[in-house]
Amino acid sequence: MIAALAGGVGGARLCAGLAAVLAPHELTVAVNTGDDFEHLGLSISPDLDSVMYTLAGRHDTARGWGLAGESWRCMEALKALSGDDWFRLGDQDLATHLHRTQRLREGRRLSEVTRELCQALGVRHTVLPMTNGLLRTRILSDAGELAFQDYFVRHRCEPRFLGTRFEGEAHPTVELLAALGSPSTQAIVICPSNPFLSIHPLLALPGTRQALASRGAVAIAVSPVVGGAAVKGPLAKMMRELGLPVSPVEIARLYQGLIDGLVIDVADAAQAPAIEALGIAVSVQHTLMGDLPRQQALAEGALGFARGLRRRDQ
Repeated sequence: MIAALAGGVGGARLCAGLAAVLAPHELTVAVNTGDDFEHLGLSISPDLDSVMYTLAGRHDTARGWGLAGESWRCMEALKALSGDDWFRLGDQDLATHLHRTQRLREGRRLSEVTRELCQALGVRHTVLPMTNGLLRTRILSDAGELAFQDYFVRHRCEPRFLGTRFEGEAHPTVELLAALGSPSTQAIVICPSNPFLSIHPLLALPGTRQALASRGAVAIAVSPVVGGAAVKGPLAKMMRELGLPVSPVEIARLYQGLIDGLVIDVADAAQAPAIEALGIAVSVQHTLMGDLPRQQALAEGALGFARGLRRRDQ
């Protein structure tokens, strides 16, 4: 079994590649929920939805988020009423949030509701929220402390990024800890997601970082940085504002002690020795995933790399 840790567009794309080459019982995807929030009275889980929609083949490839063939009549009507329309929800997407909100209010756990939604969407691989509790990512910035979606959507990541704080008490799902520690888990794959916004919230859950550090399986990550830039989103801007070089070497440092290997793009091949000097093996591959064949090719390459590695402390 392969356990993948994911969030955001890059994470969803690699998960689609993994799902294309692995049977449903061979893949478990644990997804960041630190950017979940309540909007218009609805429970919104952006990263979970991105992964589910992508695995279902229903995501909007042009926007990178939401559903293909979406319409916006509800948001247009809300705007005409001077309503709170800064976070845009498509008409089809609203059905997901309405169902999730109703089921949560009925007392269902988020992991149960996610399983229901996956079944309805035709997603056969296991998709898990990182927690059934509430852990919210707060952004520290030169504009003050901001709720995640205020920073990410309302302010379009414009404030200077100074760090994160995690609010709330939550524990990882039993299924997540089982996936990280199961003897049947052959490898753990950290997807090319934003480390600060998508992976660190997951690692902030009590016991998760320790479970990853003490795992029995090989763990690898795929760099979200290519050629001195982020493939998607504000990662490069955030790294520069923290005074960090925008390079896969820095990604390796962020995950040092947690991974045995790092997949980097061919554009960054010259940085392999510096990463290996950190005690992390390197695989150089084409990591851009513009379509499903490329997602599948990267998934196959990453899995082949992981299967050829041994735990660095063994």
